[in-house]
Amino acid sequence: MSDETLKRPVSPVQVEPEAKKQHTEGLVVATPQPKDDHFAKGIAPIKAEYLIPHVPGTHNTITFDDEEGLGDREDAGEEGSDKRGKGRGKKARGQNKKRDLAQHHETIRLCSTVLDPENVKECRFGASKCRNTHNVEEYLASKPADIEGICPVFRAIGYCPAGLKCRWLHSHYNKELNKLIKDLGVMEAAKQNNYEVNKADIQAKAELQRKKFDFAISNRVIPYLDSLVQKDLPKKSTQDKTKELMNAYVEAPFKPAEKKRLNLHRAKIVSPLTTVGNLPYRRLMKTLGADVTYSEMALAFPVVNGANAEWALPKAHLSEYPGFGVQIATAKHWQAVKATEALAKLTTHVSEINLNSGCPIDLLYRQGQGSALMEQPARMVRILNGMNMASGDIPVTLKIRTGTRDGHWNGAAVVKRVLNDTDVAAITMHGRSRQQRYSKEANWDYIGQVGEIVEAYNNDKEEDKDSAETRRVFFVGNGDCYNFEDWNQAVERKGVDSVMVARGALIKPWIFEEVEAGQYLDKSATERLDILRTYANFAIEHWGSDEYGIKQARRFMCEFLSFFHRYIPVGIMERMPAKLNQRPPMWKGRDDLETLLASTDYRDWIKITEMFLGKVGEDFHFTPKHKSNAYEPQA
Repeated sequence: MSDETLKRPVSPVQVEPEAKKQHTEGLVVATPQPKDDHFAKGIAPIKAEYLIPHVPGTHNTITFDDEEGLGDREDAGEEGSDKRGKGRGKKARGQNKKRDLAQHHETIRLCSTVLDPENVKECRFGASKCRNTHNVEEYLASKPADIEGICPVFRAIGYCPAGLKCRWLHSHYNKELNKLIKDLGVMEAAKQNNYEVNKADIQAKAELQRKKFDFAISNRVIPYLDSLVQKDLPKKSTQDKTKELMNAYVEAPFKPAEKKRLNLHRAKIVSPLTTVGNLPYRRLMKTLGADVTYSEMALAFPVVNGANAEWALPKAHLSEYPGFGVQIATAKHWQAVKATEALAKLTTHVSEINLNSGCPIDLLYRQGQGSALMEQPARMVRILNGMNMASGDIPVTLKIRTGTRDGHWNGAAVVKRVLNDTDVAAITMHGRSRQQRYSKEANWDYIGQVGEIVEAYNNDKEEDKDSAETRRVFFVGNGDCYNFEDWNQAVERKGVDSVMVARGALIKPWIFEEVEAGQYLDKSATERLDILRTYANFAIEHWGSDEYGIKQARRFMCEFLSFFHRYIPVGIMERMPAKLNQRPPMWKGRDDLETLLASTDYRDWIKITEMFLGKVGEDFHFTPKHKSNAYEPQA
């Protein structure tokens, strides 16, 4: 790391929550705590030698939004209150909902037909009419200087698909011979264990877009499910129609016991995470001990319509399988059935298809999706049964919350109905209601009560001789798991098979290493930097080593750092554990790198990406999702 990077002013690090502040002359000042109560509730216990005294007149008090939107679509969450962030010295709050995420393309772009000088292809537009240049010399002269080091893609798979557009071109290009270098040995090894899967066929997606795809199973299942919700026909007529459709329906070829086996007992599970839960992050988590990963939530309707953006979500790295699940959201059974059938037919490495019935955001809730399904259990049951009929040998699972309204939890009742009326392979419960969001701690007592319901159901099935073809239903808890102690306490509850970890795995990606070791691991700043390096390499392998790929990798790495920077090292803590809702006072690290990694300023996150992705260009832009991270630090 360069001296310039370490000398750059680093923003003050996190401090206590809003409840521990007082406002004086337009400034937000930390309220001093009595010596005998140095680490009051809500303040992380940091050793005195690492604390930085408050400097009046500086923005050294940072507030954070607890609502992370981890199960939400990008920027679709509710707007946080911004009223207290408009005065001098006050921090903005809420989300930057309208941030521009698009990156600029190169001024001079090289046509893909001339990427490899030895394998020039015919351009369908012709060199004279093509919007991109065919003049290699002109393009190479316009490129920014190469990034130092070896191309991560070339190192990983033995060649670089970006060809002449690669920003590490010098590492695999013989300029004198005008020839791209290829390592045949690495290429052969990469074919066996280093490639991405679940890439939908272009022709199949085109058929979906033109509504020509053969939904053979869906066309039989949907009319049957439709008959179950007909209300405008006389009762006798409705019953006759239902019987007719039931007789015409041919049962799906796979029974519950014949589907792929799931084993979530004590499994180390990473939650579906929108934006940050991309393929490079999930691949990183597999290297750090995760057993199960999930795609970002896909909306069923765009999946059925063959939208490229939605079909990018089921893509996974080979290392994720088995143990990779695809999560979908919908409010209509016909969408769920068709999306499930398409996923089953067009993907090759999917262990489960998960129905999201817990997403809390208004946009989906008003459409009847996400947590709104908990208020309509009959509809949820129809969707789950339809998915099971269309999923082939892929098991169907469910994720829910405790309920939608605080004090009116119906999660237990929903679970009972799902167990009795469907063939789901697993149920995950987030320990908060939709109304709570992240404002309160997850209710693990309630999760435990529901776990006992699932345990009793499984025991009854084992004793029932007529249910020999069924399998036990796994039950997973979710919420507030930030260390190995939280994980162990959760899985010791009766009926709870495992824990699905979300923010805990973003702030501390090595959490499953701690679970395995049964102790806190004091990762040094250098070790944490190596984790970021691995992520950067995976990101370049996924998005590409050209200018556009680097911009994508840098943007998503900044999204990752928006959580990663919140980690408080074990070595500076006075006692353990620290919870996520405990904000630290201003602190400094044990070295300059540790202080930099804890910076709350997004400009420092960009600076960190430069260590692996080269110097940032003037046309790159990044706006943090949360306004509290977008401020000018004081020198």
